[in-house]
Order: sequence, then structure tokens, then C-alpha cells
Amino acid sequence: MDYGVHLPLIGFGDRPPAYRHLIRYTETAERLGFTALAVNDHLLFSRPWLDGPTALSAVLGATGRMDLMTTVALPVVRGPIALAKSLAAIDILSGGRLIAGLGPGSSERDYTAVDIPFDERFKRLDEAVGTLRALWSRDVAPFRGAYYSTAGVDLEPRPARSGPPIWIGSWGSEAGLRRTARLGDGWLASAYNTTPAEFDDARARLGEHLAAAGKDPDRFPNAIATMFLHTTEDPLQADQVCDTVLGPMLRRPPGQLRERLLVGHPEECAEKLVALRAAGARRILLWPVWNELHQLEMFRERVVPLVDV
Repeated sequence: MDYGVHLPLIGFGDRPPAYRHLIRYTETAERLGFTALAVNDHLLFSRPWLDGPTALSAVLGATGRMDLMTTVALPVVRGPIALAKSLAAIDILSGGRLIAGLGPGSSERDYTAVDIPFDERFKRLDEAVGTLRALWSRDVAPFRGAYYSTAGVDLEPRPARSGPPIWIGSWGSEAGLRRTARLGDGWLASAYNTTPAEFDDARARLGEHLAAAGKDPDRFPNAIATMFLHTTEDPLQADQVCDTVLGPMLRRPPGQLRERLLVGHPEECAEKLVALRAAGARRILLWPVWNELHQLEMFRERVVPLVDV
């Protein structure tokens, strides 16, 4: 199991993060040996939210050799052709390091903002994946669907490879896991929507769908995204993070978040990671809540050694 980080796009204070802070954060993550830098995607949110692909492209020069990930990007909301163009540019400029995580998104507000029916999101997502693959590949037939078509569209320059790997985001529903097996090159789960036991169960069910689709479950990568992080030896501070910040933002019970996320004493955080590793998690994507640079240092110094014992 390895560790990546989310670029801190959310303004947990009154303002979104500044450019220099994003650069320092990225440089720190690269120096500390984190394996991936990820961005999430929303148009509208309860807190200020920087645009993910734009922010990722802004810090490319500081990313070193880290994988670059969208976790997830919203092709239905953004439009698959426009998103394919943006992600192809990131892949080219990074020398082919992009992993394109895609999903329908869970916010009806995003769909309302672009005048797309929320109940069409899954059907449109299926077609959007086919659209991106057709646009990124050479010598393939155009994609033609009920919602999207690539006929007559030659989107150059194409990515550095024959298209970045596409990972599908799913919280573990049967339909979502079938979609992941059918359309994806990897699976993205959500930290605050799963437990080690639930992840283990979903991974086993995904394995069945992968085998039925002719794919090897043992070679199918996964990652757990949005693992919010705040290591502290003060239990009252840990409770405060969940009660006043994460609970209202994620609309989940604070106690549930305290159990699932890496909030609390380093030993407590390490225990959660050991359980996720035993359940088959291969990559954890961390998102520090406060004092991001210090939290990345703390995680490497105080938590990882306990996991590796």
C-alpha cells in the first residue's frame, strides 16, 4: 500500500488556498515521497473550491515523478469532449503521468447548474467514458451514443500514451462495481463512505465482476480517495475537526467520520491504515484539513512507521 495526497482545493478558512501555498504543498509531498497528487471536481460546494484540473496544471512543474490523478473528474457536468481536451493537455505536459478518475458526481447542484437532469448521470457517464476513449485513441471507430458522439471530431494533440488509464469512482453499490469492471482500468473508493469491512466486501464483489469481464482481479488497481487527515494527540481537537469542519461539510455524522478518517492520535490513524491494507487497499489519498504541510510531515514521521512495523 502506498500514499498519495489530494491538492488542498477547499478553503477551510475564509479564502481558497493561494498559488504559492499549492506549490509549497506539492513540493513537500514530492520531497516526502508521496506517490500521487490528486484533485477532486465540483462546480458548486459548501465551501470555496478551486477548479481541480486548472489547479493541477498550475503545479505541474513541482510534481516531480508523482502520478497525477483526478478523483474524480465529472465528464457529464463538464462535457466529455471539453474534459478530454483538458486532461489530454495535463497528460502531455506531465510526460504521461495522468490517471483519469471519472465518476457521475454526487451533487445534484452541479447538474442543475449546467441544466442536465441528475437522473441521467449514470447513463451519460457510461457514454462519456466511451467518448473519452475514442477521442484519446488512434485508428478506432467514432463513438456514437444517445447523448454524445465523436463523429467528425479529431481532438489533437492526443495524450502522451494511447489514453490515460481510466479509473471509475464507486462507493460500492452493485451497479457501480459492475460499471467499474466493465469500463474501468482501476477503482476509486471514498474513505468517508466506507469501512475496512465494507471495502473488503466491495473488493470481493468487484473481483467477481472483473472475472466475468475477462479481467484479472489481482492486477486491477484501487485507491481510497478523500481520506481527510488530522493527526493530533489531543482528542478534543480531533473531535473538533469532525464536529465543526468535516461533519457539516460532508453531511455525515461526526462520530462516523471520526471512526473512518485519519483523525486522531498517530497510533489510532495507523490502526485504521493497517485494517485498510488488510482489506486490500493499494493506495490511500490523504487530504490534510488544517496545517497541511505540518500534517504531511507528521504523517510520514509519526504514522507510517507504525503501519510498517
